[in-house]
Amino acid sequence: MNDDQLLRYSRHILLPEIGVEGQQAILGARALIVGAGGLGSPAAMYLAAAGVGKLALCDGDTVDLTNLQRQILHSTASVGRPKVDSGGETLARLNPESKIETIAVRLEGAALDEQVERSDVVLDCSDNFATRHAINRACVRYRKPLVSGAAIRFDGQVSVFDLRRSGSACYHCLFPEGMALDEARCAVMGVFAPMTGIIGATQAAEALKLLAGCGTSLDGRLLLLDGLGMEWRSIRLGRDPACRVCSGG
Repeated sequence: MNDDQLLRYSRHILLPEIGVEGQQAILGARALIVGAGGLGSPAAMYLAAAGVGKLALCDGDTVDLTNLQRQILHSTASVGRPKVDSGGETLARLNPESKIETIAVRLEGAALDEQVERSDVVLDCSDNFATRHAINRACVRYRKPLVSGAAIRFDGQVSVFDLRRSGSACYHCLFPEGMALDEARCAVMGVFAPMTGIIGATQAAEALKLLAGCGTSLDGRLLLLDGLGMEWRSIRLGRDPACRVCSGG
């Protein structure tokens, strides 16, 4: 690190759990963020501010006026623009040292595999089960840690699936593909704006801990937030030995 970096990231370096070595690992890392909306906005901003060296921001949507209530990467002037263009500019202003790669399509197939394989950590900030399961399969395939978040109405959840570990559960263990679940969307259900900020920031915290190698991650736990009562619950997760994604069942 040069002198400017030592000063810029000094409050991380002062933490003995991170220090120079941990911050150097953050600077040298690549994070893939799928979704530049309510969750991806705070997650990407904190990762950029913390100095993650390369950020790949993926979203195929454009900014809509209804997004601005919670998607803090974007402004009124961004309406109609691709989210990754608007978000990329915000991140570049926030920290010009982070190299921002924008991907203005919905990642799938070989393109998703390539992006996951090149990344040190993957943040699922998407809003649909099909994308979540596709990301999970790619992370299992390439043994990449996955930080998953969701928020709707006044409820939020976040977990880590550290697929570098042979005993870690995957997203499919928790929510098997094809399971009868309601696909709740903000467009019809609504969402309390700070919920996406709380969950997205928690995703960033978990990603940074994984990159720096500090603390205890949410691997093996699902954290649930009731925003109306402002109460957290933690549920233990175990690997499904019959999971057809991570266990070959």
